[in-house]
Amino acid sequence: QVQLVESGGGLVQAGGSLRLSCEASGRTFSTYTIGWFRQAPGKEREFVALVSKSGYTTAYADSVKGRFTISRDNAENTAYLRMNSLKPEDTAVYYCAAGPIQATNERPYDYWGQGTQVTVSS
Repeated sequence: QVQLVESGGGLVQAGGSLRLSCEASGRTFSTYTIGWFRQAPGKEREFVALVSKSGYTTAYADSVKGRFTISRDNAENTAYLRMNSLKPEDTAVYYCAAGPIQATNERPYDYWGQGTQVTVSS
């Protein structure tokens, strides 16, 4: 069992930056792939980025590639999403999730956080 808690969201102007954190409970954090997903109002939840169990492999949605960076610190049981050059279309609730495999769809992810709101003003 893993519990995930996101933090770091907020209101930022277009072009600004934020760093989201995903802190996990338990001693099995390093056995999970961590994914970040987001859901904008009126839209379905979508994949943003993932990082492998070791942290060596990452993947990104095309819409954030080159602007967002995902990372993890297994010693601290925490994953991060650094978001630069933010755009109004990045406005959404951001969720982190833990699962056994690297996947860009939600289904393999067994554990989810409660989400953190990111709002980008124009």
